[in-house]
Amino acid sequence: MKNPQIIVNFKTYASGSGERALELAKIHEKVARETGVNIAIAVQAVDLRLIVNEVRIPVFAQHFDFAMEGAFTGHVTPHSLKAIGAFGSLLNHSEKRISLDDMEKSVDLARNLGLFTVVCAESVYAGKAAMDLDPNMIAVEPPELIGGDVSVCTAKPQVILDAVQMIGRDRVLIGAGIKSKEDVEMAVKHGAGGILVASGITKAHDPEAVLRELAEGFIKGQKLRSGA
Repeated sequence: MKNPQIIVNFKTYASGSGERALELAKIHEKVARETGVNIAIAVQAVDLRLIVNEVRIPVFAQHFDFAMEGAFTGHVTPHSLKAIGAFGSLLNHSEKRISLDDMEKSVDLARNLGLFTVVCAESVYAGKAAMDLDPNMIAVEPPELIGGDVSVCTAKPQVILDAVQMIGRDRVLIGAGIKSKEDVEMAVKHGAGGILVASGITKAHDPEAVLRELAEGFIKGQKLRSGA
């Protein structure tokens, strides 16, 4: 499975729910097709089936529960995600923390089912510890910068370098406050596999224009990294 390079988390914003989520998903599909950047989206559980059936980009769940098929009322199981064609899931987002034990069991179960996992971590050290569980990628997001106006690339650029060194080149996504192509360029140039964003796209007046800008930043960052 090809690693996603930009993941956009729709969260539960009105602009990323129901029919509006589908409209937003199609914008992501269009930009991915036209730029060649592997763009993925993470949508609410209630919107997954609709969106998976309508777009051809990777569609993630925002979370799943460690629960087997059977008597687990109210749980979102990884088996159900696999059955409807979800690409994978975020786990341990700052707004949906889980225990280390559940994280380990969830990553193992997802791997066995062929689901791609992105484990979110509040620090580089937490991300390094989570890598021992062998998820596909780690998203490092300092929680105090999530949803804010200042990006991690501006406020804490050392996070990028430390994350790449400790977690692994191209295995780490950088998130928290990223909104500009310069942010993306910096992260990718220094070895990040990509970015995890949310409100910068989902709440934008023109999400397509912003997404294209971030994709341009990714492409330029790759070129700078390779010395092209």
